[in-house]
Amino acid sequence: MVKDLKHPVLDKKIVIETLIDGENELGDSIKSWVFYKNMWAAVTNLHGSEKFIAAQTQAEKTVKFKIRFTEIDETMRILFRGVYFDITSLDNIKYGDQFIEVSALAVV
Repeated sequence: MVKDLKHPVLDKKIVIETLIDGENELGDSIKSWVFYKNMWAAVTNLHGSEKFIAAQTQAEKTVKFKIRFTEIDETMRILFRGVYFDITSLDNIKYGDQFIEVSALAVV
């Protein structure tokens, strides 16, 4: 099967969530993650690296999601296979308004 680079295979289901401001029952200001959109994506593992923080090793996993063009930003997050990913960058591929490449970091 030959892959079409202009039309990637979007075969993985992801959920995009957005952070909203709200109030709890006491009137206190709170922030909550809420559903924004279901999407299909092509998912690629970028790399694994390690950081040594306070004598502890923390694994870092960066993943790229290629999705159809939609209104999203870096304040949102992605849920994929039970793991949350913070969006770190967005690339409107060749400014074509057809696909976006989303770089995201796993939340551990």
